[in-house]
Amino acid sequence: MASILLLSACGGNSRVSATDDGDTLHLKYARNLTIVRHEGFTEVSLSDPWNQGKTLHRYALVPKGKEVPTEARQNGSTVVRVPVEKTVVGTSVLCGLIDGLGRRQAISGVCDVQYVNIPFVQQGCKAGTIADCGSGLAPTLEKIIDMEPESIFLSPFQNSGGYGRIEELDVPIVEMADYMEASALGRAEWVRFYGMLLGAERQADSLFASVEKDYLQLKQLAAKASSSPSILMDKLTSSVWYVPAGHSSVGGIIRDANIRYAWSDNGQGGSLPLPLETILEKAGQADLWFFRYNSPQPADYRSLLTENPAYNQLRAFKEHRAYGCNTATTTFYENTPFHPNLLLRDFICIAHPELQLGEPRYFLPVRE
Repeated sequence: MASILLLSACGGNSRVSATDDGDTLHLKYARNLTIVRHEGFTEVSLSDPWNQGKTLHRYALVPKGKEVPTEARQNGSTVVRVPVEKTVVGTSVLCGLIDGLGRRQAISGVCDVQYVNIPFVQQGCKAGTIADCGSGLAPTLEKIIDMEPESIFLSPFQNSGGYGRIEELDVPIVEMADYMEASALGRAEWVRFYGMLLGAERQADSLFASVEKDYLQLKQLAAKASSSPSILMDKLTSSVWYVPAGHSSVGGIIRDANIRYAWSDNGQGGSLPLPLETILEKAGQADLWFFRYNSPQPADYRSLLTENPAYNQLRAFKEHRAYGCNTATTTFYENTPFHPNLLLRDFICIAHPELQLGEPRYFLPVRE
């Protein structure tokens, strides 16, 4: 048996020994991502964030020009040829990251371009060098077929039923499940996976190391604050108020900023859909109110009341301690998911002015 295994291992560079478990890459914070290097390919497994113990997707990253090892196709892995040089991007979040890694030329198509506040993407769509692929929930299939991309980056959602007709294309779908990580640094660490896909592994490792260092220093500083104010996040959407869950990346940032949060003990990831009555009961007396919005005009207290008179029941509204992040005029979604240190700094600036970190970048005081 030992001789057979030895012979199989020596049978060519494209093969991996039957006893080779690979070299697992150590990840400090990401809990839904596993990366294992094998001879001839890298295996990446995404844990299903909604079904504990199950796998959402498994990928085999195989260098271009190399034979695909037999082992790379095992376990239902999707083979992705790397580096990816032509891709469709389903969210503004990844557009910002790809640009930051110096691989903007890989973006051949984007979805929901009206929400991407990155000049070169907007200019590329107008010039026709970047394809406008329609909605991220229902991309324009014909445009994607014409582009012949090497991959499509899309965000998975619980009980979404898949990606429709786009799954029929012979194009790998990379599921961006990073937003379901329980910590901000856990989500940011997914940059190492995306760096591998784009041929920018060294840049990705350097970026994450810098983000981690700054984040931990800010967290340590916040712990020294003399007080810990309470906070309410976001606002009503129709009849539902979505707040960050306790084990979401934003929930973790709130905790690391030394801010009290009514749902900090909630064990879920992502967002929690709640009725107004629950919001008022649990967080109506919060010291601070932070919310995100998309508008050509800055938010003011009068317009908020016009939007919903119920906001007047919030203590932070009545005391004029509300702060809004206008995603139409900032790069909040393009920057903060993989640079959570920037968002943590904003939270500390506002909640702990005595620490003298300066002015916030994204969340600004609501106008009188």
